[in-house]
Amino acid sequence: MKILSLNNITKNFPGTRALDNVSFDLYAGEIHCLVGENGAGKSTLIKILSGAEKPDQGEIVLFGKSYRQLTTRQAIDLKIATIYQDVDLVDSLTVADNIFLGVELRDRFGKVDTQKQERIAQEIMNKLNIHIDPRLLVEELSPAQKQILQLIKALHREARILVMDEPTSSLGIEETKALLELVRNLAAQGIGIIYISHYLQEVTQIGDRITVLKDGKTVSTYHKSQFTIEQLIRDMVGREAALFYHKEQVQIGDVGLKVENYSRKGLVKNVSFDVRKGEIFGLGGMVGSGRTELVNLIFGVDKRDSGELYLDGKRITPNSPRQAIQNGVCLITEDRKGSGIFPIRSVKENMALVHNEQKRSWFIRLPREKQIVGNIVDALKIQLASIEQDINSLSGGNQQKSILGRWLLTQADVFIFDEPTKGVDIGSKEEIYKIMTDLCRQQKCIIMISSDMPELISMSDRIGVMRDGELVAIINARETSEEELLRVYLGYHNSKEAGRKNGQVSTDSN
Repeated sequence: MKILSLNNITKNFPGTRALDNVSFDLYAGEIHCLVGENGAGKSTLIKILSGAEKPDQGEIVLFGKSYRQLTTRQAIDLKIATIYQDVDLVDSLTVADNIFLGVELRDRFGKVDTQKQERIAQEIMNKLNIHIDPRLLVEELSPAQKQILQLIKALHREARILVMDEPTSSLGIEETKALLELVRNLAAQGIGIIYISHYLQEVTQIGDRITVLKDGKTVSTYHKSQFTIEQLIRDMVGREAALFYHKEQVQIGDVGLKVENYSRKGLVKNVSFDVRKGEIFGLGGMVGSGRTELVNLIFGVDKRDSGELYLDGKRITPNSPRQAIQNGVCLITEDRKGSGIFPIRSVKENMALVHNEQKRSWFIRLPREKQIVGNIVDALKIQLASIEQDINSLSGGNQQKSILGRWLLTQADVFIFDEPTKGVDIGSKEEIYKIMTDLCRQQKCIIMISSDMPELISMSDRIGVMRDGELVAIINARETSEEELLRVYLGYHNSKEAGRKNGQVSTDSN
């Protein structure tokens, strides 16, 4: 049964047409995936369905009834639930409190009945075979558990249409598998699901149908058996594109960066490796393996118990990010919102900030300031109206490229990328990969954390595998496969597959 039709939806913003005569429909029990590059119109379409935006033209048909537009209240009453990429939960409240937030259960005295809420929350989770203590504070949950909690909230409100925006962008391999299985179970119960993702392999696994948007228009809709990933890419970018961009061959130089015996109790244990000039050293492992914790120690974000960092043979061990930056080390964080961008600042201010830290001033005060930033914007193909606009108004991919541009201004020697293409469309991914390759040509040292295994293999020269806070193997990326790498992640490997530890494997990538 068709439960939703969006017919000929058009939406204009000043200077741009975000949606141009877009049509989209959904059946009960169907998983209909929506894909497209950043700026294709996916977010605007979802905002119209959730009542956050109003269309200029078109019709919304829900459960047989026609609407010109929806309010957020109508969308909620019509049992439409939207789960955004940025988790919408209150960390200081318990799991049960979050589920019942705004619809609290109260006793006869008007007091919130905490025990009853916890009991019902547990019953819901038991039905779904989910093991989360309803008494836990949300801040104690993993990213995967937070995504699952948002699903539980939607189910508690008896959602009939569930919209999921990049739900696995913060999850590891096993967590993603568990979430996708839960999504399939919800569809089997008759819930219609709109699933937005940049991970095309994921889309092909879970989608019953896939619709591609480009430049605010519907390009194509495919049934599950009708498409290939290559076809989706062509539709999304309007040209042929490699599924995975492979790092071009670059002359690998001498050791530039040396990490020695980095440790922090309970997080990282005695990690050592080196990175050669022109090399991309990948860091892989399951979520919670210690990858991000390690680079935070290297960059001076967190205090280490032991460890020394050397650049070109000189000891530079930073005790703070400021010291790291001054010594030519930069960190491009996976957390754009939390520690990447300054949302109340313009694109220009965000990009100039670290450049000025090196000069011990807050913002660069040069007559050529706009030209300097403008040149980087052009080089990175950042899509914006002006460098003076609020960085928060950019798409995720353009925010990520702006952060990268900030660090390019510093002329650093070491670039640490933590999930560089997380939540980024395929076109922007390719541009970021090319920038990384250009940095290698300049003989920069690159460390790259990625949970995207094909990305890790195709872009890295060597891959260091973290498990339980330890560096358990260093592998030549050109001599491994996803299956072999996963076995190393999980501990099911032999010495031949894993290679030798502590940087002793071959680093000849030419």
